[in-house]
Amino acid sequence: MRLTILGGGGFRVPLVYGALLADHAPGRVTEVTLHDVDQDRLRAITGVLREQATGAPDAPAVRATTDLDEALRGADFVFSAIRVGGLEGRAADERVALAEGVLGQETVGAGGIAYGLRTVPVATHIARRVQAVAPDAWVINFTNPAGLVTEAMSRILGDRVIGICDSPVGLARRVARVLGADPADAWADYVGLNHLGWLRGLRVGGRDALPRLLADEKLLGSFEEGRLLGTDWLRSLGAIPNEYLHYYYFNRETVRTYREAERTRGAFLAEQQSAFYADPSLAAWDRTRAEREATYMAHNREASGAGERDAADLEESGGYEKVALALMRAIARDERATLILNVRNRRTLAALDADAVIEVPCLVDANGAHPVAVDPLPLHAVGLVTAVKAVEREVLAAAESGSRETAVKAFALHPLVDSVTVAKRLVDGYLAAHSGLAYLSRGGRRKDV
Repeated sequence: MRLTILGGGGFRVPLVYGALLADHAPGRVTEVTLHDVDQDRLRAITGVLREQATGAPDAPAVRATTDLDEALRGADFVFSAIRVGGLEGRAADERVALAEGVLGQETVGAGGIAYGLRTVPVATHIARRVQAVAPDAWVINFTNPAGLVTEAMSRILGDRVIGICDSPVGLARRVARVLGADPADAWADYVGLNHLGWLRGLRVGGRDALPRLLADEKLLGSFEEGRLLGTDWLRSLGAIPNEYLHYYYFNRETVRTYREAERTRGAFLAEQQSAFYADPSLAAWDRTRAEREATYMAHNREASGAGERDAADLEESGGYEKVALALMRAIARDERATLILNVRNRRTLAALDADAVIEVPCLVDANGAHPVAVDPLPLHAVGLVTAVKAVEREVLAAAESGSRETAVKAFALHPLVDSVTVAKRLVDGYLAAHSGLAYLSRGGRRKDV
């Protein structure tokens, strides 16, 4: 089986290859093609994978190319993990937003909108090339903002593109652990959009164990989300929100902490990874990865007083590469699985239309991912979900039309942008910071895709 990884020079690619090395089942991946627009990064990651494969006689063969069609041709699965504008672009997203006093996070608020506006035209181009060159391939989208990008690609590829994120999986595992349950035996009632969802129940042995957790102060404060969001707030909600909802529930505190920080998360990662790519090796990659994981959402933990990440919480992180491989195996081998994925809504959430991409538990088989029926969201969650989905739709419309006015509307409608005037200044700031958004001032599509 052939796997193509777009963004193949990316830092997290060795995670995927490491998971492939551990898979010895029939029908496993035997060939991996890495595609990237940066030849130097491709060369660096190919060398790390070569080190990983040392001593593994059945290691999947690896080849690298900067030609997209060549990479796609003959692929059974395509992992899309691109970063348009690189980490320098992420750092610019953060700076422009924080200068206006609003959040510039990679997937949430103004930063997420800017990243989406840069990424959607490229993702749409990729989807068209998949349709033309590898129409039978399944696309598994890692690219952030994952729900928005998956929805953009689904307009071309339909249900053959599926988005993944490890945050819901990590949350469900942490909750299962503190309840003394095996995550493999637990059913997670999780519903929302990517980076905007709630764990409303965890069924173990046919019973919902979440009320026991909510009633136990010590247990509730013993894992990452409890420390980050506060036990009293979790009890008020009657659910465990995805960690990214900290940006919404504690926005003022988070923005203040981000503005006071010596450097943004994007700037930190850009510096860290520059050092790795300058002298790449498996050992250097492993050290860099460990530091990256330990400092994840550090500003949020500082704002909430949650302290350092707990070792047990680190161990129970979702592992996006494991989610992707579980999804790929379920489709390729018709091994039925239940996974939390980003898929088209169909009739799952009544508040959204059929084509809206949502993040919910899905039954996966050879025919793809099928969202399961879920109970309706409470009104406070419906309000956030519908508001953010409206913003995503304006981002898609702006990327399609090249309309600056539509881009302003996307920013202005977001719950974390508090003024139309600020929205206009944000668009001006991002146009000045990113050549990849020049299509908004030209009133047409990007010319480089």
